[in-house]
Amino acid sequence: MLFDKILIANRGEIAVRIIRACSELGIPTVAVFSEADRDALHVQLANEAVCVGPARSAESYLNMRNIISAALQTGARAVHPGFGFLAENGVFASQCEDCGIKFIGPSAGVIELMGDKANAKAFAKSAGVPVIPDSGGLVPDLEAARAFAGSAGYPVMVKAAAGGGGKGIRAVFGADELEGAFLTAKREAEASFSDDGVYMEKMIQNARHIEVQVMADPFGSVVHLGERDCSIQRGNQKLLEESPSPAVDDAKRAELGGYAVSLAKAVNYENAGTVEFLVDGGGNVYFMEMNTRIQVEHPVTEMVTGIDIVCEQIRVAAGLPLSFSQEDVKIFGHSIECRVNAESPKRGFMPSPGKINYLLLPSGGPGLRVDSAAYAGYTIPPYYDSMLAKVITHGKTRGEAISRMRRALSEFVISGVETNVEFQLEILSNTDFINGNADTGFIKKLVQGRVN
Repeated sequence: MLFDKILIANRGEIAVRIIRACSELGIPTVAVFSEADRDALHVQLANEAVCVGPARSAESYLNMRNIISAALQTGARAVHPGFGFLAENGVFASQCEDCGIKFIGPSAGVIELMGDKANAKAFAKSAGVPVIPDSGGLVPDLEAARAFAGSAGYPVMVKAAAGGGGKGIRAVFGADELEGAFLTAKREAEASFSDDGVYMEKMIQNARHIEVQVMADPFGSVVHLGERDCSIQRGNQKLLEESPSPAVDDAKRAELGGYAVSLAKAVNYENAGTVEFLVDGGGNVYFMEMNTRIQVEHPVTEMVTGIDIVCEQIRVAAGLPLSFSQEDVKIFGHSIECRVNAESPKRGFMPSPGKINYLLLPSGGPGLRVDSAAYAGYTIPPYYDSMLAKVITHGKTRGEAISRMRRALSEFVISGVETNVEFQLEILSNTDFINGNADTGFIKKLVQGRVN
């Protein structure tokens, strides 16, 4: 049996996405919201809604006590955390279980093991998965940071151990930058995750950011759904994702998938997860981290496989086996996702919150999907992520998917706030991107006018 009722411990487009999946499965939903989100779309679409605190995330969407109380109050016996906020918080998952509420995701122990990036890398290394040379654990102070950077050689990365979503990460290209980057990363980690622990690793330059989607059930079955290329990113925040990667052939796909499945099996993983890698110009693979949750970019995998990952998450959490085997997973065509953010590229990508006076989302035509919680008259609050919508296209070929994305974005009309739509169109028209030659340094070069 599936669940009688599910509470969605999130907001925005991912909350809407989960509510829609639950509706298709015939499961009533409970939305939680902050005082700033009282008029949000996920609140309107859910069967019930409970206010869990003021606008600040720490007092609402990160308020474990209030969210669990909302689940108990409404009789929701399961919680879907979405991504961000409490999605990778082992304490929250454990508290849910203690209260008889099913956390739709992996166990608290696995979240804590793989969610701590330093520990995850050490475990991956012991499991035979190649890793980036790193500090081997948390870096306690600036003296230890200098020692690692001196032995590894610049450039290096400082990363929040409990982090994700590009938060608490700083690149350091020389000794004169280290102190500022180290202290800033720790402050940002504390503010974002209530944990200022950081680790360090050697920076692999001009590499591809490739991630592999895995699904696992309670009966030991682990399957990968191919890879996504997430190399188009700014400040460690992804802007455009695609599947399959233009830089991955069948042999490399099998290698990456094998590493991801082996790691998931080694930790007795259940539910959806993503194993992230860097692949350098020589084809060398390096494990980065495992995200123990649904990813923002999961739609491109759904488009090329035909598998509803969110529905599968719910079925697995309810104790059912995966509805497919590895042999059933086939990659059909190509899919691209563009994140449309309420921000101003002309002003250094500054967020652009405010009231949406008019909105026309692209719709119609083959191979098009739009995931969004925006509507005309909605006021985008300044307290949360600036993502406004995800536009996803699919085509028989990569070229067809690109053409459909250009067409779709050209039909995206909005007034009242600024967006990065024109910047996304610039990416899609870039020769290096069209030819599949973009690595993680692409956006920086594009902004500086050094790519075709």
